[in-house]
Amino acid sequence: MPEVTVAKPETGKPLATSPRSFLPFPFGGELFSNAFPVLRQFAEELDRSFVKHMWAPPLELNQKDGLFTAKLELPGIAKDDLKVEVTEDALVVSGERKMHKEEKGDNFFRSERYYGTFHRQIALPKDANLDNVKAEMNNGVLTISVPVDESKMKARAIPVTQS
Repeated sequence: MPEVTVAKPETGKPLATSPRSFLPFPFGGELFSNAFPVLRQFAEELDRSFVKHMWAPPLELNQKDGLFTAKLELPGIAKDDLKVEVTEDALVVSGERKMHKEEKGDNFFRSERYYGTFHRQIALPKDANLDNVKAEMNNGVLTISVPVDESKMKARAIPVTQS
């Protein structure tokens, strides 16, 4: 068996360590060596505390051929958990997401819950026909259609000048 020499450091003498930063003390060194993980954890805790359970579903807007259309991706949300309202100048969609998923195996059990409310307010064109608004939910996508009177909307060319 080969011999291995083990040396104990002398007591009372500081151990030699490699420097962690090439920056002088105010900008680096031991004081700031672990700042980013601590700041990241602090930001996550703030998010959990103040922005509790709020989320915003992706939204796509389109206006074509006299129809203003808003599509929101709402996977896993039942139509009973949605509220669609129209005001004089805006379309308001709000709801709540409630998901619970469980997995069981021979040696494990995993349970995940996702809860959260959302609120989206979408500005409508001035000539929107608010009496004929339609909302349809299909495969987790909410499509809201609002007819728009395009006869009053006149496109006008704007000259571009160079300074």
